[in-house]
Amino acid sequence: MKILAVSDEECEVLWSERVKDIAGGVDLIISCGDLRNDYLEFLLTMINAPLLYVFGNHDDHGPEGGICIDGRVYVSGGVRFLGLGGSMRYRYGEHMYTESEMRRRYMKLRPRLWLSGGVDVLVTHAPAKGWGDLDDRAHHGFETFNGIMTRHRPKYMLHGHVHTAYGRIKREHIHTSGTRIMNVCGYKVIDT
Repeated sequence: MKILAVSDEECEVLWSERVKDIAGGVDLIISCGDLRNDYLEFLLTMINAPLLYVFGNHDDHGPEGGICIDGRVYVSGGVRFLGLGGSMRYRYGEHMYTESEMRRRYMKLRPRLWLSGGVDVLVTHAPAKGWGDLDDRAHHGFETFNGIMTRHRPKYMLHGHVHTAYGRIKREHIHTSGTRIMNVCGYKVIDT
């Protein structure tokens, strides 16, 4: 399965006809949040592949034609996705959570995870604690995500939230569980 993963930063090259060259043969688009709906709807139209999304901390509603996997286990093409959007709570906001709130969101999904046989791709907005997060409260990662990777060992974790404009950031990590963690701010084409 070939995936175009996007988050946070709109890319001029994807806002053009050139998107067909970059995303040729893409089977699925995944948004890790904080992108305008018209941008996502443009990608959906130009690429003609399903769009799965989670909410970022600045989102209020999803793109027309997209499939919200936030707080869900979703299977597409035999690949199992777990979506947990939002960021660490640093002020009042609809898609901001404390660590304990994120843990409760995950715990509600555990029965579905066991029934589906696990998860292949963890899709989040925020990073995991200690794996690409920052020191400021707004960009702290969730320890809950480390627990998910340790327990379920997904092949990938895709996230955004930590923009490249914040300085030199490492965009890929290999978690101790073996999960390949990818910060997809802007875009990333992944061939699973």
